[in-house]
Amino acid sequence: MNAFAARAADGRAVLARARERAETLSVPATVVGVTLLVVASLLLRTTALHARYWIDEGLSVGIAQHPLEDIPRLLHQDGSPPLYYLLLAAWIRIAGFGEADTHVLSVAFAVACVPVAYPAARALFGTAAGWWATALAATSPFLTFYAQETRMYTLVALLSLIAAATGALAFAQRRRAWAPVHAAALVVLIYTHIWGLFLVGAGALGLVVLAWWAHGPERRALVRDGALTYGAVALLYLPWVPTLFSQARRTGAPWAERPTVDAAIDGVGTVLGGPAPAYTLLCVCVAGAGTVLARDRLGAGADRALGPGPRTRALAYLATTALAGLAFAWLASQASPAWATRYLSVFLGPLLLVIAACLAHAGRLALVAVLVLALFWIDPRTGDIESKSNAHTTAVLVRDRLEPGDLVVATHPEQGPLMRLYLGPGLRWANAMGPVRDPRIMDWRNALERLQKNRPKATSDALVATLAPGQHLLLVQPIIRGSRWGAPWTELVRRRAAQWERRLDRDPRLVRVLTAPHFNGRRPPRGVRAVLYEAVP
Repeated sequence: MNAFAARAADGRAVLARARERAETLSVPATVVGVTLLVVASLLLRTTALHARYWIDEGLSVGIAQHPLEDIPRLLHQDGSPPLYYLLLAAWIRIAGFGEADTHVLSVAFAVACVPVAYPAARALFGTAAGWWATALAATSPFLTFYAQETRMYTLVALLSLIAAATGALAFAQRRRAWAPVHAAALVVLIYTHIWGLFLVGAGALGLVVLAWWAHGPERRALVRDGALTYGAVALLYLPWVPTLFSQARRTGAPWAERPTVDAAIDGVGTVLGGPAPAYTLLCVCVAGAGTVLARDRLGAGADRALGPGPRTRALAYLATTALAGLAFAWLASQASPAWATRYLSVFLGPLLLVIAACLAHAGRLALVAVLVLALFWIDPRTGDIESKSNAHTTAVLVRDRLEPGDLVVATHPEQGPLMRLYLGPGLRWANAMGPVRDPRIMDWRNALERLQKNRPKATSDALVATLAPGQHLLLVQPIIRGSRWGAPWTELVRRRAAQWERRLDRDPRLVRVLTAPHFNGRRPPRGVRAVLYEAVP
């Protein structure tokens, strides 16, 4: 027992010395330390830089290839805000639209989270928390995965971190100069991803918690600052609101299912790198939050008019923002399904800051967390990144058989822009809903109703009739695997894909020429397979 107590005392002493050294690091040493973590982050997040695109990336690049001035209008068909696509459009005009070219932009946003995390957490919770936040941002598997994907999620995470930190500084610590920065970060976030609106609402709820704690003039000042901040956000977002209403009414997310409570828990676990790290960090947060409350109790250097001490207020504000935001997103997805784990990047900022603060105050439990995170976060998941889709492989196998004027039909319509990217120009395009004028964008407007209405017999008969003898029809079919085909859209796509192939196989005007790829008994990959038909006289 004495030996155990001695080891425990040694562990506490080690942590105390580490905390003391962290607090007294010079500016040059801090710069070196943060730079090393930035370099580590960069190395970790470029292991699959050349990974091929999957569906959503095909949509991103397809939209970004349009003229910049057309992109906001085109997004009436897609359902997304415009900022990321405008940035990507500008980027590809400089760097090109190859996989590594566009992934670099996402890598830059992910790596930028590292130097931002340090001053954010340090200003709120101290130097030790700053180092924890920097280390978490540098090694997060969630950021590593999406750093090598041509989507907006690492930009969303960066903006979430900035918005969460500046909100806590402005409202919890009453450093009012940060309020305009907070408003600007929120505006940029909601112009990047629609789920940013949940963070805005959750932040407003966090402000209500702070105002409830405050007294007298300070409460009135908080309410006034909050009204000015969120009023500015609403005013700056107002020009996009008509488009938002149009998108909500006509596009939606028919591919999504209503999330269960387990889906929400699993989603947060994925953001935190898996179930074991998530449960470990939950224990850390309970222990660390208790220590923060104990050390930052009312009267310990706090302003009594504001309630508890500044670190307690910041922790409460950030925790409310993260948890309420998740709750708002889950409830909204019950009314109109639009749940996807990748969207949880919107809440990564407050989650990361809360975890960093708790790790800095968790004592010996922080050492356990380090071991668990090192064990589960060390794998950069390169295999998962590189196996998102076989669309490029399929395109390579069939494109030499295609001639200008041949027809490509995607029965999984949102695969069309990706296949257009890999098959190139000069072909005619259609999907299970009929001819497609612009194959670089998926038209989600009333898509489920249109797919239900366009039966394979009438649609395929009309398309085959456009083929001259010797011309080809390439049927792009989804590879159906796993259990994630139960939403209204995906269930109908599953049925339509089988109906289309049967219909074309029986059409006397066509002969099947080629099927690719062949799996030879291997488990099919994610992505597509292609069936090539030739029109006969």
